[in-house]
Amino acid sequence: MAQQVWTAGIDVGKQRLDIALWSKTPQALQVDRNADGWARLIDWLREHNVVRVGLEASGGYEREVLDRLDDAGFVTVLLNPRQVRQFARAKGRLAKNDRIDARTIAEFVAKMIDEDPARRDRSRDLLIEHLGFRRRIQDWIEGCDNMLEHLRDPALRKTAQVRRTGFERDLARQDAKLAALIASQPDWGEIARRLRTVPGVGPVLAHTLIGLLPELGRLSGKAVAALVGVAPFDDDSGLRSGARTIHGGRKLVRNVLYMAALSARRWNPVLAGFADRLRGKRPKVIVVGCMRKLIVILNAMLRDGRDWRAPVQAASRSAAP
Repeated sequence: MAQQVWTAGIDVGKQRLDIALWSKTPQALQVDRNADGWARLIDWLREHNVVRVGLEASGGYEREVLDRLDDAGFVTVLLNPRQVRQFARAKGRLAKNDRIDARTIAEFVAKMIDEDPARRDRSRDLLIEHLGFRRRIQDWIEGCDNMLEHLRDPALRKTAQVRRTGFERDLARQDAKLAALIASQPDWGEIARRLRTVPGVGPVLAHTLIGLLPELGRLSGKAVAALVGVAPFDDDSGLRSGARTIHGGRKLVRNVLYMAALSARRWNPVLAGFADRLRGKRPKVIVVGCMRKLIVILNAMLRDGRDWRAPVQAASRSAAP
């Protein structure tokens, strides 16, 4: 009778996969990314009674693996590579290769993941891909801007400006595609509509939250702030009281939230009043405070199923000369 094994880890490569079981008797497998390899992988996992499989995000190469495992009925856990590496170092595991990484991933899932994640929504994968392409277009525009600051040759400047104009058109088309994609899913369309009732929240933030923060509305305010990376953490030891700082979290969400918070400070009466109360603190502290306030508000709105409604007192203060 085969030993019961519940967890496996996969180190994802472009050409092949390294798989390891988390069991008393180490067992490993390497397969190529082709039809025979996929079949061998699924059969091997089933043979060893694997239920849960962990793998790291690896620049997109993991997506096909996730799809294949989901189709076969396995529970998949997508991990942050930095957390897995920190776990390995905590275990004193300094050596690193594909086989060792696969076993570390399997152990991390077995010991650190308490419950199965929500089942993947593949339509969200498409949304995430479109959001990533939008960010890339923005990077190209920024690259053109950087060149235009230093180019002196008129011909080169004209070429850079033409390309920048083209990227601007691409960005507008991409925003239209994102809006259509959001509208194609009734629940997403309603979430986007509700989020955009908040002054300062535009389509970019709404679409980003739907794609990259699906937990919004399902967590406490403190938990969602920590997940985004705008919750201050203590840095105290003995009699020393260090400055509270933010770190970790979902950087891509935080970057978009930052721009929205700057806008909300001007147009949202609640955020404007909140920023006024923080006057005297460092500018970055005020902005981060507004980011945290905004994401907590949005989380509460989705949790309670309600649109934005500014408090009467805040609204009257913002309208005062």
